[in-house]
Amino acid sequence: MQLNRYLALCGVASRRSANEVIKQGRVTLNGESVTQLGVQVNPDQDRVEVDGKSVRPAERQVTVLFNKPESVITTVSDDFGRKTVLDFISLPERLFPIGRLDFDTTGVLLLTNDGDLAYRLTHPKYEIDKIYRAWVRGVMGPSVVDQLRSGVEIDEGVVVGGDAKILKTKRDKSLIEIKIHEGKKRQIRRMMKGVGHPVVALERICFAGLIVGHLKPGEWRELTEQEVQNLYQIAGLEKK
Repeated sequence: MQLNRYLALCGVASRRSANEVIKQGRVTLNGESVTQLGVQVNPDQDRVEVDGKSVRPAERQVTVLFNKPESVITTVSDDFGRKTVLDFISLPERLFPIGRLDFDTTGVLLLTNDGDLAYRLTHPKYEIDKIYRAWVRGVMGPSVVDQLRSGVEIDEGVVVGGDAKILKTKRDKSLIEIKIHEGKKRQIRRMMKGVGHPVVALERICFAGLIVGHLKPGEWRELTEQEVQNLYQIAGLEKK
C-alpha cells in the first residue's frame, strides 16, 4: 500500500495530511528518510517511523464526536502552547481531526484514527454535508441569499456557494443557516465577507448528519457502532 495510506491507518493523520508529513521529511522507511509521495510499504516487513517513533496500524479504530469550544485550535499539537482539540480527549488511541474548524468557530468536530474514513469525509468529491449557523453584521435580504446560493468569489477564480436561509434578523445583525459541501479554509467567513455581511459568531451545527446533541462545549463521546456504519455508508465505504 502507499505510504500515506499506511500512515493514515496508523492514526498519524488523514491521507492528505500524511502527504504533508512525508514532504516535511518527518518519515523514515527502514531507516531511510522518505520525502517523495507514492512510496509503497509492506506492512508485514517494513519499519516506518514518524519523528523517530515507530508507527503501526491501530488495533482499535475509534471515531469521536466533539463539541469544539472557542479559542481552541483544530490540530494535534501547537508550537505556541495553545489549547488543541486533543487536549480534551482522554483516550489511549492516537486520534486526529477530520477536517478543521477555525480557532474562533464552535460546534461539531469529528476525530478518528480511521484514515480511510477521514479521507472520504473531507474529500470534495464525496459532497459531505456541513451545516453552519452564523450571526452576521447587517440585515440580510433575499437578494443576498440568492447570491450565496449561486456562488461567491472568495479568491481569484475561486467561486463557492451554499444552500442559505435567513433564520432571524435584528436591528443590526442577522442569523443565517448555510449548508456547504466544500471545506476551504475559512470558507463561510470569506463568503459572508464577500457579500458584505461579515461573520460575528460561527457554529457548525451538523457534519455528515451528526449533531452535538446534549454535549456541552468541550465535551465529547465515542460514536456508536451504528453511527460509524452510517458514516461508512455516507462516505461510500464498505461496512466494517
